[in-house]
Amino acid sequence: MGRKGGTFLLLAPAVFAIGATTLYPLVFSFWTSFHDWRLMKGLRPGAFVGLENYITAFTDDPEFWTVMGVTVRFVVLDVALTILAALGLAVLLVRRGFARSLLRTLLILPFAVSPALIGISWRFMFNPEYGAFNRGIGAVLPFMDKMDWFASTGLATFALISADLWHWSPYFAFMLMGGLAAVPPETQEAARIDGASNWGVFRHVTLPQIAPVLLVAVILKTVFALKVFDIIVTMTGGGPGMQTTTLAYFAYNIGFRDYDMGYAAAVSYVLTAILFALSFVYVRHIMPVRR
Repeated sequence: MGRKGGTFLLLAPAVFAIGATTLYPLVFSFWTSFHDWRLMKGLRPGAFVGLENYITAFTDDPEFWTVMGVTVRFVVLDVALTILAALGLAVLLVRRGFARSLLRTLLILPFAVSPALIGISWRFMFNPEYGAFNRGIGAVLPFMDKMDWFASTGLATFALISADLWHWSPYFAFMLMGGLAAVPPETQEAARIDGASNWGVFRHVTLPQIAPVLLVAVILKTVFALKVFDIIVTMTGGGPGMQTTTLAYFAYNIGFRDYDMGYAAAVSYVLTAILFALSFVYVRHIMPVRR
């Protein structure tokens, strides 16, 4: 057997695994999105309906646009607050020192916790009767004591974003710390000599130099926010009403609550198209085309 034959033989298990777990489901679900397939009627896809499922989503289903609005609101707030928190942590921890090294180690812990477990934990801690978060907030703001966080649209959204922020901000803090460490200290010193304040140095010298890293962080966090599912399932269940139901959770409900697999596949591919566009921008940014 030649070198090429041996290479293909060694790669065959990986290629088969990727094809079975990624490529086949993608192709099959895309094909399903053009069919009328209701599990209550049969275990196989029904008649071919073309773009009907997609047209239904955009023109005949008011819930789809409600969910799109919820998704946009959640993604914008989640990305903005997470990146701001991560940037603040990165600025505080970029310098060396034992205390900072210890805090950096502790930052790994939130990212290591399962999102589903985070959702369950946050739901308990926001419980109006015995939740730790609820008690602490009630002690500072008495009018919020024993507040039912998951019965209010704004509070449920805030609780959901806080859980996702706690999970992802350490990851992006490490990313931004790498960007801050690459900033030449000479440029900052020159600005200070010219009389710039610490804020002025950060705003006019440091921030422009870490802008490429910041852009990558924003794109990645947007992708992650669009895919949030575990925390919603275990924390809010999409409620109250549909006010924390994002596009990913909406597609899940259509498929496994309403058993309309064709429409669920179409909604999923709307989300896939958005994710593909963001991924394309991300890849073009980190690997620019050379001419």
